[in-house]
Amino acid sequence: MDDPSVALPGGADPALRARELRRAHASFTRDGRVEAPVRAVIARSWRRCARARVSPECTPRVELAGTELLAYREQHPLARVLPLFRDLVGAFAAHGEHLLAVCDAQGSLLWVEGASATLRRAEGLGFVPGARWSETDMGTNAPGTAVAMGEPVQVFGAEHFSRRVHPWTCAAAPVRDPRTGRLLGAVDVTGGDWLAHPHSLAFVRAVARAAEAQLALLAPAVPTPAGDCLTALGRDEALLVGDGREIRLGRRHSEIMALLAHHPEGLSGDELAIALYEDESVSPVTLRAEMSRLRGVLGPGAPLSRPYRTAAPLEADFTAVTRHLATGAVSAALARYPGPLLPASAAPGIVRLRRRIEDQARAAVIARADAGLLTDWVCSPWGAEDPEAWRALAAALPAGDRTAALDRVRALDAELGPGPAPAPGPAPVPKAASRTQLAPSHRGLSRGRATYPQPVRP
Repeated sequence: MDDPSVALPGGADPALRARELRRAHASFTRDGRVEAPVRAVIARSWRRCARARVSPECTPRVELAGTELLAYREQHPLARVLPLFRDLVGAFAAHGEHLLAVCDAQGSLLWVEGASATLRRAEGLGFVPGARWSETDMGTNAPGTAVAMGEPVQVFGAEHFSRRVHPWTCAAAPVRDPRTGRLLGAVDVTGGDWLAHPHSLAFVRAVARAAEAQLALLAPAVPTPAGDCLTALGRDEALLVGDGREIRLGRRHSEIMALLAHHPEGLSGDELAIALYEDESVSPVTLRAEMSRLRGVLGPGAPLSRPYRTAAPLEADFTAVTRHLATGAVSAALARYPGPLLPASAAPGIVRLRRRIEDQARAAVIARADAGLLTDWVCSPWGAEDPEAWRALAAALPAGDRTAALDRVRALDAELGPGPAPAPGPAPVPKAASRTQLAPSHRGLSRGRATYPQPVRP
């Protein structure tokens, strides 16, 4: 039986399959119907693209450039295995008609390397470092779809959602942190039709596994940047990494460590209790008992007392997000924001900090007035019912593509109560969205949203 993850089954004629796929692509973008010979993995991706209102005429946007791109690449975990990617793929790409590309977990390209002639073709397409190639921006494509699914994928010709990309074929595989399983990004090979061969998918899959193996070998030898690390965004139980150990904390201990990470100067017992407990009448004995249990879990790395503070510098994932937001690096901040801080926590100090971080991120996304960033925000669980973000998205979209966003604004206003009424005529651009605040584009490329029918449910 043919592998459904492979673009061309054994014995298939590439030219015939390309023509069939072009017809199927035209049918889907015209009336939302998936026709043979579209594979299930591609059909699911097309449907996601349709729900996100991605246009088949979409073009990429460059969201990171210059020093911001360099800084982001340098601190990205995949920078440590870039020499391996170059050894396994890069040398081959330099002498062929294909490219090595590496993207982050949000589908933003970090590195694109290969022969100069192929690089020039890719540059005209916007397939360049710093460009956003997520499914919600560029539709079905190997690096963007690989990180969306968390699985290796091969995309051949008109299986790409964007018509501009139909002349290309690509194969990509996700790369995960071997310690935590967290998705780091994907490695991709992009080029001509011959990449639809099953061997290219097996090759890129093997390259990704080799990268994970090397990351596992490197991990023990690499110290944490400034002490221990706390991961608390998008999860109810924080993960503490330090001294060669990983500790999954309980919910109360997660709250304590997050509060202490936010207050490196330390907190008195009264201050920590007020931040930790909804009931202000909780006895100090309760907090001391909780701290005693935490010391039993952490051992020598447990917090110190008088005041309560971390025993060593503690870097939290949410502080990295707020640093990026403070410097205006909105795309980099969202790349490190998998969700709200300890979302199930009702501790007053955590609730305040969670709201502050989310409000800062939301305000920065709305002020940037970038359709791609706004789409990512409103498609997230925490932004799906945010009418102001939907209004900003409508304002950022071309006039002909605003209907779905404005419909969503009206639905939310009916449910939650009306917000500011939209002005008649073209949707206004928010004051904060000046031209200088818009994400840079690649050689003037613009990006639209689709107005074709939604897909027919199978």
